[in-house]
Amino acid sequence: MYSSRLDYFFPYFVFFYGIVMVFVLENAYFRRVGLEKMSSIYHQLSAHRPLAWMCFWVGGLWSLENLLLS
Repeated sequence: MYSSRLDYFFPYFVFFYGIVMVFVLENAYFRRVGLEKMSSIYHQLSAHRPLAWMCFWVGGLWSLENLLLS
């Protein structure tokens, strides 16, 4: 019972992580503020850019599949 709920919502969590990270990492305003105020943290965070894009696309397609098949 609980595993089926988790299986249903997990793609949405992956997509949400991807969309938030892509928004923060690709937005010019956040990039400027991050480099000015938190340079070392922003560089560590920017190392997650490939993971963010992968979560955005995989989570989005997986969520779409869940919506279409349910």
